[in-house]
Amino acid sequence: MNTGDTGFMIICAALVFFMTPGLAFFYGGLVRRKNVCNTMMACVSIMGISVIMWVLFGYSLAFGGDHGGIIGDLRWLGLNGVGMEAGPYSDTIPHLVYCAFQMMFAMITPALLTGSLVGRVRFKALVFFVILWSVVVYYPLAHMVWGKGGLLAEMGALDFAGGDVVHISSGVSALTLAIIIGRRRGYEYTTYRIHNIPFVVLGASMLWFGWFGFNAGSALKADGLAAHAFMTSATASAAALVSWMLIDALKSKKTTLVGACTGLVVGLVAITPGAGFVPIWAAVIIGLLVSPICYFGVALVKKKLKIDDALDAFGCHGIGGIWGGIATGLFAEKSINSAARWDGLVFGDVKLFAVQIAGMLITIAVAVAGTLVCAGIVRIFTPLRVTAKEELAGLDLSQHGESAYPSFNGLE
Repeated sequence: MNTGDTGFMIICAALVFFMTPGLAFFYGGLVRRKNVCNTMMACVSIMGISVIMWVLFGYSLAFGGDHGGIIGDLRWLGLNGVGMEAGPYSDTIPHLVYCAFQMMFAMITPALLTGSLVGRVRFKALVFFVILWSVVVYYPLAHMVWGKGGLLAEMGALDFAGGDVVHISSGVSALTLAIIIGRRRGYEYTTYRIHNIPFVVLGASMLWFGWFGFNAGSALKADGLAAHAFMTSATASAAALVSWMLIDALKSKKTTLVGACTGLVVGLVAITPGAGFVPIWAAVIIGLLVSPICYFGVALVKKKLKIDDALDAFGCHGIGGIWGGIATGLFAEKSINSAARWDGLVFGDVKLFAVQIAGMLITIAVAVAGTLVCAGIVRIFTPLRVTAKEELAGLDLSQHGESAYPSFNGLE
């Protein structure tokens, strides 16, 4: 084992953890005053639930053994057998460090999908749904992409740090659940104002900071590949930030702080699957293109399809993740990372591109089917949606009995 790699990976695990409270601030700033505590509580509660599940059985199901390329087994129940020696996924860091790093991915992924549901979901129902969804959707996808013998890994599909596992799965599930639950009351004629833009900037900054651990840490070593993933992540995010600013300037003649923050996040989403596979110059293209793709994707979902994806979880993470997967199939190079079996389509080989499309279609199918199953089970025990009276009062009061701004008496 290597102490440098071990120290690096522990820091990266902490950075990825930092992303979930960052997401809480990002989402919390975007909602109305009466729902900010509830929105942030969704992320905070998952910080606790996901860790307990991962330690008891989640890590074992995702990475222990293999059953049909779909799921693991319970050989590491309660992390029995996961210790300070090297494990099967890296020979330079303790098995526990790899487990801790992956635990943080299992934490932020269900938190991402909560953004589409703000202002109308019963908190108890959301907790039950997240528990079921982690078992039915996240653990199998983590195994299929990153586990030994996983279906998508055996196909040759590439996902360096979570395009399929994290972003497409959460984004598609968010869209599916938003359709099931329905739009917020008065959605057609109500103007939803962002209540705290500094929160949005703080959250986006925390996400960008943590994302370097998310992507660079996926190299599992403090080496040149980690440095490459670090640079592609910074480059794509910066390009997307600038691209979104240009869109704002062209559409409304003014650049917006919220737009710039949204751009940097979708840039990170798009580079995630290919961060350790694509050249740095390609990261510029990926970042520049993801902002218009997501911008008009959000308009399609909200204005044309009339789906209330409240904080654009699908518009940013689902669509951005799909573009990232496609871009990996276009620009990946075997010379950068030998884990790639083929070069991308731009370099004359169509195999990887075809496998990437197939992998994303499988991910989408698992996310949709899994979300329908989980929502159906939760509905047996509790309504998914709050009452009209609870929604009008705000979920901070109706679900938690507290207010983020108790001295504020103005209008929403």
